[in-house]
Amino acid sequence: MDVVETRELTYFLAVARELHFGRAAASLGIAQPPLSRAIGRLERRLGVTLLERTSRRVALTPAGETLLAEGGAALDAVAAAVRRTRRAGTGAPRLVLAMKPGGDGGGLLPLLLAAYEREPGAVPVEMLFGYGAAQALRDGRADAALLYAPRQDFTGLAVEELLEEAQVAVLPKGHRLADREEVSMADLGGEPRARPAYGLPHGLPHGSDPGGGPVIHDAGQLMQLIALGRAIAVLPASTRRLLREDLTAVPVRDAEPTTLVLAWPEASRSRPLAAFVRSTAAAAAEFTASHQG
Repeated sequence: MDVVETRELTYFLAVARELHFGRAAASLGIAQPPLSRAIGRLERRLGVTLLERTSRRVALTPAGETLLAEGGAALDAVAAAVRRTRRAGTGAPRLVLAMKPGGDGGGLLPLLLAAYEREPGAVPVEMLFGYGAAQALRDGRADAALLYAPRQDFTGLAVEELLEEAQVAVLPKGHRLADREEVSMADLGGEPRARPAYGLPHGLPHGSDPGGGPVIHDAGQLMQLIALGRAIAVLPASTRRLLREDLTAVPVRDAEPTTLVLAWPEASRSRPLAAFVRSTAAAAAEFTASHQG
């Protein structure tokens, strides 16, 4: 079988996510006829039909669903290899750590960085903040990331568990549940739950993610939507320290605990990264012991 070109895969993913050739072409910045021809060439190359086309709709075949589910990860892997190769060639070794703002379990980050600085051969750590921490790790912009399980897909990643936290419902102060000492997940039924844009799976067409709440791209947007009554969120308890005055956090008694983890690519052979993982695990254990005592 001939090798699939990354451009062909990019074109297919655009159509598969939009399920519309016109919108996909516009998102790619090309005309629709060349896009249609490229998809046809890809189908002939693979020897399967990827898309069912009619005058009214475009739908994925089983083969198309498989390529949609796995193709995004494949493109991310290529992009990651390119980015990490370029960074390795700069002559200035460094580690890039990604995380969402405040996503360090309530102040763990300074301890992690201080512990790593004491390691022989430690390199500078550059921080990358944003709600796309997992995506930054997968596409090569970051070497490691602080993430919360089980919220993320860790396929292809190694993880070190650092800290377990209870969860709270973040609500506007005027919400019907805001004065409760605690709530249950059933109490939150029917409320619009905010969904992080970068947590959406690769294999999901645009706009089809279940849940009903708004898709958010950063912490500021999330807090504003909650304050307006447009969404709620169930988040780690350490989020309390970041809340605006017009928001409140109520413990959710039956919410599954969430675990802060350090994640990195399984295939990494970086010695500075290995030292960072080792020192981070030790610092997190000390942090947990001191807070339990």
